[in-house]
Amino acid sequence: MPETPAHNAVDVSDLTVSYREKPVLWDIDLEIPQGILVGIVGPNGAGKTTLIQTILGLITPLAGSARLLGQSPKKALKQVAYVPQRGTVDWDFPATALDVALMGTYGRLGWFRRPGAKERNEANEALERVGMTSFAHRQIRQLSGGQQQRVFLARALAQKAKLYLMDEPFQGIDATTEAALVELLRDLRNRGATALVVHHDLQSVKEYFDWVVLLNIRKIAAGPVEEVYTEANLKAAFGARVPLGK
Repeated sequence: MPETPAHNAVDVSDLTVSYREKPVLWDIDLEIPQGILVGIVGPNGAGKTTLIQTILGLITPLAGSARLLGQSPKKALKQVAYVPQRGTVDWDFPATALDVALMGTYGRLGWFRRPGAKERNEANEALERVGMTSFAHRQIRQLSGGQQQRVFLARALAQKAKLYLMDEPFQGIDATTEAALVELLRDLRNRGATALVVHHDLQSVKEYFDWVVLLNIRKIAAGPVEEVYTEANLKAAFGARVPLGK
């Protein structure tokens, strides 16, 4: 039997975040074990993106703390990959798909080493895994939304992380790309990685994820999908009757 990891993928304790004195997250406690796919689900304004960014250390909380893989976010940085919402990225940045994928290797190189043949091979392998090899030398601004998302996933894959934090990676992509991304997430899990994914399609939660975090400023519930993804919990999160996925 495989060994149980010594630390959770994510530990969040008493986390509170406010914006102009208005709470965005309130007193969140969360323990996410390693080696699972986790959907973060809640209505607009629930604090889903804020939770991901605070876990990463991009936002300073009013109170509480987060640990990733048993370490502070800063110390765990090399083992964590982040895929932001596509709408937050400057797609006019003059870079090719290969350039972006290669960025995933930078964290392992340190300040003074430049990417070499080994890193370029890793970046090309990552592009191949997301079906973007033929677009390696295409400027990212010339790619479709789904292709851009695949390239950012390739960057995350090239990082060879243990923990992946993804903010709405399925938003604005076609069904074929979505199916490919789901398979990619499952492959990462099968290799022992953990993925936390902000997700908005309630119908696919049961199909895509092992765990779910239901959020609406406060944590409504968190745990295995079959235990947590109930009509009562969804009603508590969304404030209305919401149809469950199959």
